[in-house]
Amino acid sequence: MFIQTESTPNPRTLKFLPGRDVLGQGSREFGDADAALASPLATALFDVDGVERVYLGSDFITITKAEAIEWPHLKPHVLAAIMDHFTSGRAVLRDANAPVDETDEADIIYEGEAADIVKELKEIIDARVRPAVARDGGDITFHSWDHEQGIVRLNMRGSCAGCPSSTLTLKQGIENMLRHYVPEVLSVEQVV
Repeated sequence: MFIQTESTPNPRTLKFLPGRDVLGQGSREFGDADAALASPLATALFDVDGVERVYLGSDFITITKAEAIEWPHLKPHVLAAIMDHFTSGRAVLRDANAPVDETDEADIIYEGEAADIVKELKEIIDARVRPAVARDGGDITFHSWDHEQGIVRLNMRGSCAGCPSSTLTLKQGIENMLRHYVPEVLSVEQVV
């Protein structure tokens, strides 16, 4: 089994491509070992000293490391954990019916014009933003729309979470695009 790695804009994060489906579709992020109990793969990765965050994509895995360890020391252990998992034939998620693509969307019911704007925002994010950031090992999902203030709030996951260039991506890239297509948008913010 050959596993490729790619750097991401976030120096603490690497993208691992095992050459096969990871989730097939959707994504899951695990911020700590307790959350990773839902995934044997994520659990194995958190067993590697220095792994701080695990993001599972359709055909890739993004690992964020602790500040104190360097990639040359960590990468061989992560590669071994990924290879051991896939060669063992274990499932990626313990519950095959578990939801993937958790969006962390706010529980807000939008009506009328706000509902139309939210639908348009989600379509733009899904069609234009998410494919671009997935190439860098991350994901950006819709969280909420404040129609009174014109603010779109987004979740940043994978390599996007904690990335030094994430503010630039949000403000100069995504905000400008959303403002172009949806004039009601005045600002874009990251949900922390």
